[in-house]
Amino acid sequence: MIVIDRATCANLATAESREWIVANGLGGFASGTIAGTLTRRYHGLLFAARRPPVSRTLLCPKIDAALGYDGRSYALATDRWGSGTVAPEGYVYVNGFVLDGTVPVWTYACGDAIIERRVWMEHNANRTYVCYRIVQARSEVAIRLRAFANHRDLHATTKAGDWHMDVRTTPEGVRVVPYDGAATIFFRADRGAFAAEHVWYRDFMYTAERDRGLDDREDHLLAASLDATLLPGESLTVAVADHDLAPVESDAAALRERERERLLLGAATGGDAQTATLPPWARQLVLGADQFVVRRPLPSDPYALSIVAGYHWFGDWGRDTAIALPGIALATGRPGVARSILLTFASYIDRGMLPNFFPDSGEPAEYNTVDAALWYVEAVRRYIEATGDGATLPRLYDAVAAIVDGYTAGTRYGIGVDPADGLLQAGEPGVALTWMDAKVGDWVVTPRIGKAVEVNALWVNALRACAALAGKLGLDGTRFATAAQRAEGSFERFWNERGGCCYDVIDGPSGDDASLRPNQLFAVALPIEVLDAARRRAILEVCASRLWTPVGLRSLDPADARFVGRYGGTPAQRDAAYHQGTVWTWLAGPFALAHLRVYADPAVAAALLAECAGTLTDAALGMLGEIADGNAPFSSRGAIAQAWSVATVLDAWCTIGAGERS
Repeated sequence: MIVIDRATCANLATAESREWIVANGLGGFASGTIAGTLTRRYHGLLFAARRPPVSRTLLCPKIDAALGYDGRSYALATDRWGSGTVAPEGYVYVNGFVLDGTVPVWTYACGDAIIERRVWMEHNANRTYVCYRIVQARSEVAIRLRAFANHRDLHATTKAGDWHMDVRTTPEGVRVVPYDGAATIFFRADRGAFAAEHVWYRDFMYTAERDRGLDDREDHLLAASLDATLLPGESLTVAVADHDLAPVESDAAALRERERERLLLGAATGGDAQTATLPPWARQLVLGADQFVVRRPLPSDPYALSIVAGYHWFGDWGRDTAIALPGIALATGRPGVARSILLTFASYIDRGMLPNFFPDSGEPAEYNTVDAALWYVEAVRRYIEATGDGATLPRLYDAVAAIVDGYTAGTRYGIGVDPADGLLQAGEPGVALTWMDAKVGDWVVTPRIGKAVEVNALWVNALRACAALAGKLGLDGTRFATAAQRAEGSFERFWNERGGCCYDVIDGPSGDDASLRPNQLFAVALPIEVLDAARRRAILEVCASRLWTPVGLRSLDPADARFVGRYGGTPAQRDAAYHQGTVWTWLAGPFALAHLRVYADPAVAAALLAECAGTLTDAALGMLGEIADGNAPFSSRGAIAQAWSVATVLDAWCTIGAGERS
């Protein structure tokens, strides 16, 4: 368990900075702060994925509770309004918070009564449960719940105006029809009686959105209320969903989630008896990893899987999926999940390219990334190495061969092999094809046109992987091996003798780019050695001294005039800082692997990962976030939970073998 003490919970600023998230395997989620305030448009009890994993829609922003006990009233909700007023101030009653696996649990002290609140989601269903239990009391406790509704896109905010929803009580609970053609919202409880309401609460204020330079006000509808009386030991559970609800069986629903988590930990360790060998932070990341696995149904496979890049606002991205797959699925002992994801993305390969991302509103995938397909080849290599799955190998080989052949022939955005040296070049004005892909209007912040160092390290590894996979099938992989040998021989061109490290990009429009960035680490961390031992050590040392922080690697040398040490401000300001010094947590995994390859000291490499995992309470509790400021104290920024951050740290730890030493 991750435990947050009363002192932290009772301080509104710190309690609001601690967020939680639970996901349902479809792309839907519930999320909020331990204070109970909604500080983002992305906070709510039910964001339903209407077309998994996209078309995510806010249906229930919150369910509030007020208690009557021993002659006093206690409002447990906490709300901040547009005026700046905080009322009610229910956070003052929070006696503590724990993340029990993935389930957020609050305890409230109301006089001498102790009340517990739990929130969880049904896996593979757009359904959230909220359970209140009287842990301790001298007499009965009266409880009133107020259920709120909304119906809007994940990224939007509601200004209600005169919007009237159809709210009706039924024998089973409450049904809310926001408008014709909208998803119907269902509330049901295991005791008590609902009463229909229709009151707009206007001007909730979102401080996190204000800080991001975005619309920070929203209206939510009080749709229903429920009254019940509970004795010590009794509980009240409400379910909210986008589908008709069966009678609420709280204990059974909670047991299903607990059993799922037990099986996840067992798969990661080879059985229940070995679970204790995982350090607590790694156990938490195993559970966190599963939160990113989502359905992406295909015509040929309604149960096909993908990986959401991050919460709250990301969908499934090709690059992020390929990078995260080994840590999300292989390191956690779930090769079947890895296989499904690889086959899902194989069906989207087009002209040798993998989609960059799938828009959340369901439009066609966008193909504008040079490295996603190369990371996919590496993920296939890792999968076959881990499983020896000869039955699936022919399909995966066809996919990776199509990628390499497509790149060799040349594809979109100038992606192709330079016949002069066998290296991969890419880029056109106005597009950003590598993972450093921020744009502000038409301005590409880090264009990296030419031959990027990590892209060519991946290219060499992809060619070698294709040659090896061809051999496993008894096919002729000579063309891959020959191309790999040529690219390896040309990789020396990246060495910057004056800087004592690699150029970030060579043969660009303005020549070679000597910017000190972390991308060169992949010339050390990936399996194929493209540089000699002395140069690999030099790369590691310069990255360690100039880029490493306790939460990941900076994206640019602090001595560079373009360095931005704080990620904040308007969307344009944030995008301009995104890869200009901002720390990226996902790079901690490759850094630790590179450190191991250079120094052959697994204890130190594992300690680097453990240090990074110390941020499990900095963003989403139990998760690793996307980015952090480039300057101390390296405050967490960006998405509160990022798949490749969780995945690369967990995967590197497993690769290093820290489990046997813990």
